[in-house]
Amino acid sequence: MTVDKTGVLVLGCAEPESLARFYAELLGATAGPAGSNGELILVTGRTGVVLGVRRDPDHLPPSWPPPEDSQQVHLRILVAADSLDEAEREAVALGARPVAAEEDGTRPDSRTTLRRYTDPAGHPFVLAAGREDLVPRSSDA
Repeated sequence: MTVDKTGVLVLGCAEPESLARFYAELLGATAGPAGSNGELILVTGRTGVVLGVRRDPDHLPPSWPPPEDSQQVHLRILVAADSLDEAEREAVALGARPVAAEEDGTRPDSRTTLRRYTDPAGHPFVLAAGREDLVPRSSDA
C-alpha cells in the first residue's frame, strides 16, 4: 500500500511574504504560513497547495536563460489559449518581467502558445496555453 503524498515545488527567496502574495494573486489563490516560524509560506488554490515559498536570506536569482547551460526547472502556469494576453497583462502588472523570445532562442510565433517571464525574485516561469480540460475557468469556481 502506498502512503498518500502531495508534492509541492518550493521557491527560495529573501522576502517570501511578497513572493507568495505575487503567486497567490497571479493564480487566484491564498497564501499563508505552513508553520509557526514563518520560514515557509504555502500558496493554496481550489485544488490544494500549488506552491511553497521559503525564506532564504542568501538567495541569488537564477540566470535564465543561461547561455551555456540548459534550463533546469521552471514553473509552468496553464491558461486557456484565448486568455493568454489577459494572463500576460495580469502577470506583468503584478511584477513579472518578460523574457524576450530573442533572448531565449524561441521562435517569435511561439508567443501564441507560450510566454516566458521571471517572477519578482528572478525565478523563471511561463504562461502556456493548456488543454481546455486542465485549465479551470472562473465559471467553474
